[in-house]
Amino acid sequence: MPEAVDRPPADKAGPPAEAATLPPRINPAVEDAYFTWPNVITFARLCAVPGAVWLVLNHRLDLAFWVFVAAGVSDAVDGWLARIRHSRSTLGAILDPVADKALLVSIYVTLAGIGVLPDWLAILVVFRDLLIVGGVLVLYVLGQPPRIRPIFVSKLNTALQITLAAGALLLAGYGMGDSVIIDVFIWLVAASTFASGAAYVTQAARGRA
Repeated sequence: MPEAVDRPPADKAGPPAEAATLPPRINPAVEDAYFTWPNVITFARLCAVPGAVWLVLNHRLDLAFWVFVAAGVSDAVDGWLARIRHSRSTLGAILDPVADKALLVSIYVTLAGIGVLPDWLAILVVFRDLLIVGGVLVLYVLGQPPRIRPIFVSKLNTALQITLAAGALLLAGYGMGDSVIIDVFIWLVAASTFASGAAYVTQAARGRA
C-alpha cells in the first residue's frame, strides 16, 4: 500500500506561496515631496505677488482685484487637492502660509502707498506679523521653541484683512467711490490686528513661564 501522506484539510489550507510573499500595498509617502500639484499651485500664487504689486502701483486696481480673487480661489483649490490626493508635504505646509501672507501684506503696503488705505493700518499689519515671526525665531535661537496654536481672534483678523483688501480693490478699481463700510472695516481690522498680536505674545509668554 502506498504510504499515507498528511495533507492539510482543504478549508484550512494557507494562501498560495506567491501571494504570501507579496508585500502589503502602502501608499507612497509624500511628506518630503516637492513637485506635487498643491505645491505647484501655491508657488504660482507666490509668483503672482510681484504682479499684484505692479498692478496696484500702476493704479490698475480692477485687474489687481481679480488677481487677488484668483489667489484666494487657488488657495482653496490647493488645499482641496492636498486632502483628496493625500499629498500634504512639509514644503507645502511652509510655502502655503508664506504665499498667503506675502500677498496680503504686499496689498496692504501698496494700497497704503497710493492712498487707498491709511498708512498707519499697513504699518500695524506689518508690525504685527514681524512681531510674531521675530518672536518665534528668537525663541528658536534660544532653544525654546514656542507652542503657538491658532486662536479665534487670529482667524477673525485674517478674514477681516482679506475682506478689507478685496473690498478696497473692488471699490477703488471700479470707481465706486468711498464707502462707510470700508471705514468700518478699517477699524475692525485695526482692532483685531492689535488683539491677535497681543494674544500671541501672551500665549508665548505663558508657554515660557
